[in-house]
Amino acid sequence: MTTNTNTTTRTQVEAGYETSKFALGAGMTMAALVGIWGFACLATAMVSMGPLSVVKGYLTAVIG
Repeated sequence: MTTNTNTTTRTQVEAGYETSKFALGAGMTMAALVGIWGFACLATAMVSMGPLSVVKGYLTAVIG
């Protein structure tokens, strides 16, 4: 004789937590890409124009 047993499993997903986790990861990835791009641009300016010209240009832009 066999007996059928029905078992139900209920899984609750915290959608707010998962969404926040994804948004934080996406934001951190974008911040890293922007930082890498900025560093690459600064390094290119240093190589092509020289460090003193870059510092002079920065001070001119800030002070006026």
